[in-house]
Amino acid sequence: ALAYVTGDWVIIQDADLEYDPADYPRLLAPVQQGRAQVVYGSRFLGRPRRMRFSQWLGNRFLTLLTNLLYGTSLTDMETCYKLMPTQVLRQLNLQARRFDVEPEITAKLLRRGYRILEVPISYAARDAEAGKKISWLDGLPAVLTLLKYRFVD
Repeated sequence: ALAYVTGDWVIIQDADLEYDPADYPRLLAPVQQGRAQVVYGSRFLGRPRRMRFSQWLGNRFLTLLTNLLYGTSLTDMETCYKLMPTQVLRQLNLQARRFDVEPEITAKLLRRGYRILEVPISYAARDAEAGKKISWLDGLPAVLTLLKYRFVD
């Protein structure tokens, strides 16, 4: 999809409507105010969000690992709501094809010195009955991706 982006900025959003497009102004505000180049929507800032305990636990673990490995203080590394300049995203030369894309983007941004600003967003979690397919096994490639881009690439 990146080959078809024509604007100067890109918003990455899951297509499953867990994330509300009405939050776009929240993502854009720090950029428009000159406070950030890269903005993540955090499901853990602001009011509490409902999600399965296993999803919450996995996200907290991966975010903690990211913070330890990359010296940052994110609250939601696995968010599927990211805004950045199109040129920056293209320079990341992404290799991931599945759920490891989120840690790859974050790891490569942090390795290149970008500061990630987080803003609170709304979130409507889906469950397995609604088609949520992610499991704890999807966390293993995420861990390997974080380690790979911290120590190897």
